[in-house]
Amino acid sequence: MADPYQTLGVARGASEADIKKAYRKLAKELHPDRNKDNPKASERFSQVTNAYDLLSDKDKRARFDRGEIDGDGNPAAPFGYGGARPGTARGGPGGFSSAGYEFGTGGDADMSDIFEGLFGGGQTRGGGGFASGFGRRPQPKGANITYRLQVPFVDAATLAPQRVTLGDGKTIDLKLPAGVESGTQMKLAGKGEPGPGGAGDAIVSIEVQPHRFFTRDGDDVRLDLPLTLKEAVAGGSVRAPTVDKPVMLTIPKGTSSGKTLRLKGKGFHKKDGTRGDQLVTLMIDVPADDAALQQFVAGWNDARNPRGAMGV
Repeated sequence: MADPYQTLGVARGASEADIKKAYRKLAKELHPDRNKDNPKASERFSQVTNAYDLLSDKDKRARFDRGEIDGDGNPAAPFGYGGARPGTARGGPGGFSSAGYEFGTGGDADMSDIFEGLFGGGQTRGGGGFASGFGRRPQPKGANITYRLQVPFVDAATLAPQRVTLGDGKTIDLKLPAGVESGTQMKLAGKGEPGPGGAGDAIVSIEVQPHRFFTRDGDDVRLDLPLTLKEAVAGGSVRAPTVDKPVMLTIPKGTSSGKTLRLKGKGFHKKDGTRGDQLVTLMIDVPADDAALQQFVAGWNDARNPRGAMGV
């Protein structure tokens, strides 16, 4: 029979905190989940668990120190009187078994706090024992359900809430995330198929629909804005659409087609909380059959060669 102090590697006068610290260190190294191919480690894990079980119980520790019980918690008697049941961990009746080990519950110390945070936390069961990754397996959740949600371009840019009807007929208002784009997936926890371990999730895949005159360029929005010849020559203010609402845009005098103006903060919402811009490219729209315009051009001569820079 082993000395529990030697098993944990602590002195006889060790404090409760020192004993707990020593056990945490050894349990982490020897846990069966981390030593599946090493039966000796599993055996050693059982030994240190028994040692901690005894030393963490003030009454048992005092009785051991007085020589009334041995390292297995049995009454000190000749010829091994009071041995424990084969195949089980010493310390009391009940408990649960896993990989040939059975951890006691009746009268033993509650070790759930030891394993909290050590292997993802312990789950208590029975009368105070613990279930880790090698104990009772969790029940499976229900299947996930996948939805495809088509979001209008302007709604995606402004993060307008989307009403979604789920498979069970219920509707929810879905808040779009900043940086949303086609292919973005959103998880609705517990909105999938029911199962023994709870409902699965709903996975919503976003598809941003194209717009008839806006296009996306990263986090920016692009727009080709038509101008009359007079507006381009004389300049002035014109009304221009944005994803938020129309604004008045100032056109410089003598504007040529292709000139781009920037409207700050009129694009898509970025993940960092800022917004992209709207880039407005001015395009002069000349009517095909305007007699007055044709008469004006016939009497007007522009001596420049706008293609001279191209070598033609």
